[in-house]
Amino acid sequence: MTSSVPRVRRQRGLSLLEVLVAIVILSLGLLGMAGLQAASLRTSQGSFYRAQAAQYADDMAERMRANLGQARNYGLALADAAPTGTSVRDRDLADWLAKLRNLPAGDGAVAIDLANNLVTITVQWDDTRAGGPANANYTVVTRLWNN
Repeated sequence: MTSSVPRVRRQRGLSLLEVLVAIVILSLGLLGMAGLQAASLRTSQGSFYRAQAAQYADDMAERMRANLGQARNYGLALADAAPTGTSVRDRDLADWLAKLRNLPAGDGAVAIDLANNLVTITVQWDDTRAGGPANANYTVVTRLWNN
Protein backbone atom coordinates (compact mmCIF):
# COMPACT_ATOMS: atom_id res chain seq x y z
CA MET A 1 0.00 0.00 0.00
CA THR A 2 1.36 3.34 -0.95
CA SER A 3 1.05 6.34 1.22
CA SER A 4 -0.79 9.37 -0.10
CA VAL A 5 1.22 11.78 2.04
CA PRO A 6 3.38 13.95 -0.23
CA ARG A 7 7.05 13.99 0.44
CA VAL A 8 8.56 17.29 1.53
CA ARG A 9 11.21 18.39 -0.85
CA ARG A 10 14.10 20.33 0.59
CA GLN A 11 15.05 23.48 -1.24
CA ARG A 12 18.67 24.47 -1.18
CA GLY A 13 20.21 27.86 -1.95
CA LEU A 14 16.99 29.84 -1.81
CA SER A 15 17.68 31.28 1.64
CA LEU A 16 21.09 32.57 0.47
CA LEU A 17 19.41 34.38 -2.43
CA GLU A 18 16.86 35.91 -0.06
CA VAL A 19 19.67 37.16 2.19
CA LEU A 20 21.44 38.77 -0.78
CA VAL A 21 18.26 40.56 -1.88
CA ALA A 22 17.68 41.77 1.67
CA ILE A 23 21.25 43.12 1.85
CA VAL A 24 20.78 45.00 -1.43
CA ILE A 25 17.51 46.53 -0.22
CA LEU A 26 19.05 47.46 3.14
CA SER A 27 22.10 49.06 1.51
CA LEU A 28 19.88 51.13 -0.81
CA GLY A 29 17.92 52.31 2.22
CA LEU A 30 21.12 53.22 4.07
CA LEU A 31 22.42 55.15 1.06
CA GLY A 32 19.15 57.06 0.92
CA MET A 33 19.42 57.91 4.61
CA ALA A 34 23.02 59.09 4.14
CA GLY A 35 21.88 61.39 1.33
CA LEU A 36 19.11 62.72 3.53
CA GLN A 37 21.61 63.40 6.32
CA ALA A 38 23.91 65.29 3.92
CA ALA A 39 21.00 67.42 2.67
CA SER A 40 19.99 68.12 6.26
CA LEU A 41 23.50 69.29 7.11
CA ARG A 42 23.54 71.64 4.10
CA THR A 43 20.20 73.12 5.08
CA SER A 44 21.34 73.51 8.67
CA GLN A 45 24.50 75.30 7.54
CA GLY A 46 22.45 77.69 5.39
CA SER A 47 20.17 78.44 8.33
CA PHE A 48 23.18 79.16 10.51
CA TYR A 49 24.57 81.61 7.94
CA ARG A 50 21.21 83.41 7.68
CA ALA A 51 20.94 83.67 11.46
CA GLN A 52 24.45 85.12 11.68
CA ALA A 53 23.71 87.60 8.90
CA ALA A 54 20.57 88.78 10.72
CA GLN A 55 22.54 89.20 13.92
CA TYR A 56 25.30 91.18 12.17
CA ALA A 57 22.79 93.47 10.43
CA ASP A 58 21.04 94.19 13.72
CA ASP A 59 24.42 94.74 15.36
CA MET A 60 25.23 97.54 12.89
CA ALA A 61 21.83 99.15 13.44
CA GLU A 62 22.44 99.16 17.19
CA ARG A 63 25.95 100.60 16.73
CA MET A 64 24.43 103.42 14.68
CA ARG A 65 21.76 104.04 17.32
CA ALA A 66 24.46 104.19 19.99
CA ASN A 67 26.32 106.85 17.96
CA LEU A 68 23.27 108.71 16.68
CA GLY A 69 25.14 112.00 16.25
CA GLN A 70 27.38 110.44 13.58
CA ALA A 71 24.90 107.88 12.22
CA ARG A 72 24.48 109.88 9.00
CA ASN A 73 28.17 109.25 8.22
CA TYR A 74 28.10 105.44 8.43
CA GLY A 75 27.61 104.96 4.67
CA LEU A 76 29.53 102.01 3.26
CA ALA A 77 29.31 100.18 -0.07
CA LEU A 78 29.87 96.48 -0.72
CA ALA A 79 33.58 95.70 -1.23
CA ASP A 80 34.68 98.97 0.45
CA ALA A 81 37.80 98.69 2.56
CA ALA A 82 37.46 98.99 6.31
CA PRO A 83 38.08 102.50 7.66
CA THR A 84 41.40 102.93 9.48
CA GLY A 85 40.60 106.00 11.58
CA THR A 86 40.13 106.15 15.33
CA SER A 87 36.67 107.71 15.50
CA VAL A 88 33.79 105.67 16.91
CA ARG A 89 32.31 105.45 13.42
CA ASP A 90 35.55 104.13 11.91
CA ARG A 91 36.05 101.58 14.69
CA ASP A 92 32.40 100.46 14.44
CA LEU A 93 32.61 99.91 10.68
CA ALA A 94 36.03 98.21 10.85
CA ASP A 95 34.88 95.89 13.66
CA TRP A 96 31.63 95.10 11.84
CA LEU A 97 33.43 94.23 8.60
CA ALA A 98 35.84 92.03 10.57
CA LYS A 99 32.89 90.17 12.09
CA LEU A 100 31.37 89.67 8.64
CA ARG A 101 34.46 87.65 7.70
CA ASN A 102 33.00 84.85 9.86
CA LEU A 103 30.63 84.27 6.94
CA PRO A 104 32.08 82.73 3.77
CA ALA A 105 33.03 85.69 1.54
CA GLY A 106 31.14 87.90 3.99
CA ASP A 107 30.72 91.56 3.15
CA GLY A 108 28.38 94.36 4.10
CA ALA A 109 26.96 97.71 3.09
CA VAL A 110 25.19 100.58 4.81
CA ALA A 111 23.07 102.93 2.68
CA ILE A 112 21.60 106.05 4.25
CA ASP A 113 18.52 107.75 2.79
CA LEU A 114 18.46 111.16 4.49
CA ALA A 115 15.33 112.27 2.62
CA ASN A 116 13.25 109.51 4.24
CA ASN A 117 15.40 109.04 7.37
CA LEU A 118 15.98 105.38 6.49
CA VAL A 119 19.05 103.19 6.78
CA THR A 120 19.45 100.03 4.69
CA ILE A 121 21.95 97.53 6.07
CA THR A 122 22.93 94.63 3.81
CA VAL A 123 24.97 91.58 4.73
CA GLN A 124 26.17 89.44 1.82
CA TRP A 125 27.86 86.03 1.83
CA ASP A 126 28.55 83.00 -0.37
CA ASP A 127 25.90 80.37 0.41
CA THR A 128 26.89 77.80 -2.23
CA ARG A 129 28.17 75.33 0.38
CA ALA A 130 24.68 75.28 1.87
CA GLY A 131 23.04 74.91 -1.54
CA GLY A 132 22.15 78.59 -1.89
CA PRO A 133 23.28 81.36 -4.23
CA ALA A 134 26.84 82.67 -4.46
CA ASN A 135 25.70 86.13 -3.34
CA ALA A 136 23.05 85.48 -0.72
CA ASN A 137 22.12 88.56 1.25
CA TYR A 138 20.12 89.70 4.23
CA THR A 139 18.82 93.28 4.30
CA VAL A 140 17.41 95.35 7.14
CA VAL A 141 15.71 98.69 6.55
CA THR A 142 15.26 100.75 9.69
CA ARG A 143 14.59 104.29 10.82
CA LEU A 144 17.17 105.63 13.27
CA TRP A 145 15.89 109.17 13.74
CA ASN A 146 12.51 110.83 13.40
CA ASN A 147 13.41 114.38 12.40
